[in-house]
Amino acid sequence: MKKNILLVSLVTIAAVFSACKKVKDNKDLSKAVIPVATPISDAACLTGSIKGTMLAGKTYTVCGDIFVNDGDTLTIQEGVHLNFGLNATTNAPCGLGVKGSLFVLGTKDDPVWITYPGITKTDQLGADPNTDPALKGKWTGIIGAPSCKYMVIKWAHVEFGGATISAAMKTFTSGSSPYPLYFANPAGIFVLEDSWVYGSVDDPFRINGGKIEVMRNTFEKCGYTGGEAMNAKAGTIGDFAYNLCIGMATNGPKLSNINVQPGYPSSNVRMYNNTIINCGFRRAAAGRGGSINFEEGAGGMAYNNLIVNCKFGLRVVNSPIADTANLRYGYNWYYADSIAVASQFIPSLSVSTAISQPQETDVPKPSTYLPAGWKVGDVYTAPQSLIGANNPQFINAPVPLPAGLKLADIAVVGSYNFALKPTSPCINAGYTGFTPRADVPQDVKLGATEITPPGKDIGCYQSNGRGNQH
Repeated sequence: MKKNILLVSLVTIAAVFSACKKVKDNKDLSKAVIPVATPISDAACLTGSIKGTMLAGKTYTVCGDIFVNDGDTLTIQEGVHLNFGLNATTNAPCGLGVKGSLFVLGTKDDPVWITYPGITKTDQLGADPNTDPALKGKWTGIIGAPSCKYMVIKWAHVEFGGATISAAMKTFTSGSSPYPLYFANPAGIFVLEDSWVYGSVDDPFRINGGKIEVMRNTFEKCGYTGGEAMNAKAGTIGDFAYNLCIGMATNGPKLSNINVQPGYPSSNVRMYNNTIINCGFRRAAAGRGGSINFEEGAGGMAYNNLIVNCKFGLRVVNSPIADTANLRYGYNWYYADSIAVASQFIPSLSVSTAISQPQETDVPKPSTYLPAGWKVGDVYTAPQSLIGANNPQFINAPVPLPAGLKLADIAVVGSYNFALKPTSPCINAGYTGFTPRADVPQDVKLGATEITPPGKDIGCYQSNGRGNQH
């Protein structure tokens, strides 16, 4: 009898162990529980070194630069409002410097807000950029030092950043320009997903090396006289996909390999299924700005992007030259409401130092509008038939351009809906014969929640409900 009892016990223990192992092997990351470490009080304004957890639903006020020291972690839970006021002593803008790791973990139903309080957004069309608070920089930004291992931001609103960096914050970066988001660890991980970045003086986020996953975000009205939705350099690798970029001063995404550190890979980012609208019209320098840029030593891919009324089409820069041997692009969709825009679907060498190759998979097909004898880099004048052609059929958007407005006047989402109508010609027009780079892990905290593969529809909104969720 004792032997039978022992046998049953052993079988029961084995079954329990097996069941536990099975649950662990098939864990649902979306339901993972992240334990709270060192809760941070919201009772007093924050300044100086900080670590631990900002608790869900609470409002925290910053009255001096705050810092996450090397080896420390700051976690911000869903529904937190992090308000950056002015320094209580100097009356200067404040920021967050990160030498350790930062995890901003909002949710779709309860996003995190990182902002400067008391400002009314000027979302009207044609707002004057000279007086628009979105382009002034009211707080510095989140500045990741080269030692910052993780900067993971999910379901967050980041607004009105880009103010002048204080002397204390300058110890976190070798640069002097402020950015709402900055990351510079070539061995680190940067994730920005399902978030909104509204307003900046320059780039809304600058990457100087590292593994990145930037997916399903909305970038609105960023850059005063210059600034891209993403400005990545120095050996940045990863994916930029399903993002809505509207009213950028310069481009949507831009990639360069300048200043790459020895021993790290060359910059290579796959940019796919993005919707890029009315970009490039606040860029001060001639021949710059527009949609997608591959620059000095940078390679990657650019497919299924919907490019509407942007100053230039996809730009492969000639001097210093991009990594053309490791660069592939096509299946991009262009729309223009002016001859000037349509005449730069393929940017010219003399105007914008570009050597972009025509791709017959693009819409419209270059063979239908390039003049006889055209060579790569040549200037051309688009035919009148391109104006208003290939309308992507957004549900509600300024396409064609409403009377009385300039292309530069369209800079915010506002009440628009840039998803596609069921009758859109962009549906089922995408190319899915490639995969994401997926350089970062897929994890509820330490990586991307979902690395969305290429979509069959052009642009960031998909008829199957995948892609951008805003």
